[in-house]
Amino acid sequence: MNALVNMRNEQKPIVRMLGITKRFPGVVALNRVSLEVYPGEIHGLVGENGAGKSTLMKVLVGAYQPDEGEIYLDGEKVNFSHPREAQEKGLSIIYQEFNLLPDRTVAENVFLGREPLHRGLVDYRQMNAQTMALLRQLDVHHIIHPEMYIRDLSVAQQQMVEIVRALSLDSRVLVMDEPTSALSETEVEILFNLIRNLTLERGLAVIYISHRLREIFDLTQRITVLKDGSVVATLPTADVTTGDVVRMMVGRELNEYYPPKATPSDVKEVALRVINGANERLNKINFVLRRGEIVGVAGLQGSGRTALAKALFGVEPFTSGKVEVDGKEVRLDSPIDAIRCGIGFLTEDRKREGILPSQSIRDNVLLAFRALRGVLSINYRDGVRGTPNVTELGRRVDLRAPSYETQIRYLSGGNQQKAILARWLASGANILIFDEPTRGIDVSAKAGIHNLLRDLAKSGAAILMISSELPEIIGMSDRILVMHEGRLVTELPAGASETEIMLAATGGRETHFEEEKI
Repeated sequence: MNALVNMRNEQKPIVRMLGITKRFPGVVALNRVSLEVYPGEIHGLVGENGAGKSTLMKVLVGAYQPDEGEIYLDGEKVNFSHPREAQEKGLSIIYQEFNLLPDRTVAENVFLGREPLHRGLVDYRQMNAQTMALLRQLDVHHIIHPEMYIRDLSVAQQQMVEIVRALSLDSRVLVMDEPTSALSETEVEILFNLIRNLTLERGLAVIYISHRLREIFDLTQRITVLKDGSVVATLPTADVTTGDVVRMMVGRELNEYYPPKATPSDVKEVALRVINGANERLNKINFVLRRGEIVGVAGLQGSGRTALAKALFGVEPFTSGKVEVDGKEVRLDSPIDAIRCGIGFLTEDRKREGILPSQSIRDNVLLAFRALRGVLSINYRDGVRGTPNVTELGRRVDLRAPSYETQIRYLSGGNQQKAILARWLASGANILIFDEPTRGIDVSAKAGIHNLLRDLAKSGAAILMISSELPEIIGMSDRILVMHEGRLVTELPAGASETEIMLAATGGRETHFEEEKI
């Protein structure tokens, strides 16, 4: 067992939450929750969406006030009325949703509200130098510069900036809410090494929230499981299995994480064919996608996975080569071209690119249909004048919401994803591109999305699924395409190992895709 656990009797917890209760109208979000975290410990906090994880952390940092219970920091009773007070005491949180200002630089975001001054003016030279030092600690200084604007950064780079900002506060306790949801395997390992070093060298305490259970088991010393706002158990990580944790989280057995793969008879005719497709980011892309199958696309961050999705959806079109849909050559120079060809795209960044947050679920579901049909009015009811029945589409994708007139931003990540999927069903799309389909979604909701993908494939859809989670790629894919430096370098069969995929993704194995192969 980890030495930290053995020494616990000689230590005092740096964070102690006792009997925390938090109520919202009609809901008890937290019910007498207690949590202890020790210096130098990485403590995993897991549970389904709605279990109370984020609420508990918001209580800890002063974003919410508890209705009952007490909080102690380093033995001192505290009552933070604002997150700024918690920061001043060395308690920082990195939220799952980004809180960055897109039109300011990396350095300005890192030191927002704490800018170094010289003669009453912001000292940009010092601020940039301090930011660069932090970027070097994370070993991301070669891809992020202090003077870059947030709007020009990828999702992964923005997440790194969030982490840098938290570290700049010289925290003693760091809460990380899904910090790796947009990071590649390589970037995750960089982050993990940094976290381990910070806990060992500085005694930093980390509360680590993640739906990726493999990360929880790789990184943490203890795990606290929440369900329905209550603590199920707090146990040493070494004493439990993934199955144990899943059972505690969902209250039932999950014998299979992924639905059965396609059989040979399930796979039908070619729906999409790309021949020597290329643009500034991609080079000689050749592959086919058939109806009835799910083809996974793996690769490191920056390998061209998302660039491929955007090329097929007309966001960053191919500038050479050919694309065929159902055997006919097509031009995909814009998203509307792709929609007309029956292509739907579920982006990796739901918040920024996938939804209209202040509009209703109904309007979000009908967005592509209206764009395709030129129907601008938002007053059509289900089924009127040929408008798709949103209620029926919601049932089909198991979308759970109090009302379809609710603003979509109030849905969980899993239900937002289902609403976007319903959008493409409403448009008639049957070639579906999923980019990180389960990013930031809990175990149970992931299973729902996976089953939906397989059901769609069985009904005749052709699905291209991009994911940075290798277990998801392996568990869901009927074939696996691996990208490296803007090229498809190999195709692997269903059930390929993580080692085989990573070997290809890092350039260690390459099969040239020529036109005659497809």
